[in-house]
Amino acid sequence: MIIDTHAHYDDEAFDTDREALLMSMYDGGIEKIVNVCASVGGFQDTVKLMEKYPFVYGAVGIHPDDADKMTQETLDEIRRLSHMDKMVAIGEIGLDYYWHKEEEEHQIQKKMFRAQLDIAREEKLPFMIHSREAAEDTLNIVREYMQGGMYGGIIHCFSYSREIAAEYLKMGLYLGIGGVVTFKNAKKLKETVQYAPLSQLVLETDCPYMAPEPYRGRRNDPSYVPLVAQKIAELRGLPAATMAQATWDNARKLFCL
Repeated sequence: MIIDTHAHYDDEAFDTDREALLMSMYDGGIEKIVNVCASVGGFQDTVKLMEKYPFVYGAVGIHPDDADKMTQETLDEIRRLSHMDKMVAIGEIGLDYYWHKEEEEHQIQKKMFRAQLDIAREEKLPFMIHSREAAEDTLNIVREYMQGGMYGGIIHCFSYSREIAAEYLKMGLYLGIGGVVTFKNAKKLKETVQYAPLSQLVLETDCPYMAPEPYRGRRNDPSYVPLVAQKIAELRGLPAATMAQATWDNARKLFCL
């Protein structure tokens, strides 16, 4: 069985068939799903999924794209929801400089990134990091917090170099691997997957985004996760079942599932 450690089933892309799709997950080899909050005002959508489906867990946090919309009230709500039994992480949080080019925007993102890492530390929960075009700043902040003591975490949709991966791995963090590893141009990620200890990899979809080949460009969902596991197994010269079992063990350990 497989644990999808990062999904967005509250996304409107699933409005027409969410129920049917979620109810078919177990037959497709997916045992548990972590639905990840991202936007201000979207927390309750994840809470509803957690409450309705026994196999859906949650992560609560705000994506850096929405950092400028965050208030102290937002942070208080993240902390309150983190106390729920099935809320297993703080995320997705981090830095994204791809669309946000101005230094003022970067400073706001850093402030809210740190504020949410503070919550993860204080509530003794792992974190889920989103980082795009912000490799150095993300690494420096994560390193600072890890040195002060944290409860683990995932670098979601890891896309940087093997050298940066090595720094995160030395801290004991996990790399979240999704459909991108199947793309023909994902040379750096494939090298990282071959290099990283199997004990520090987890599987994710990031659905409805990032569908693997041969479904690239379509709506993603956890039924495609076995394709990712198969690709990683191929790169590492392992049976797919071994790969799936290892990542299942890793996710259970991190989230205490």
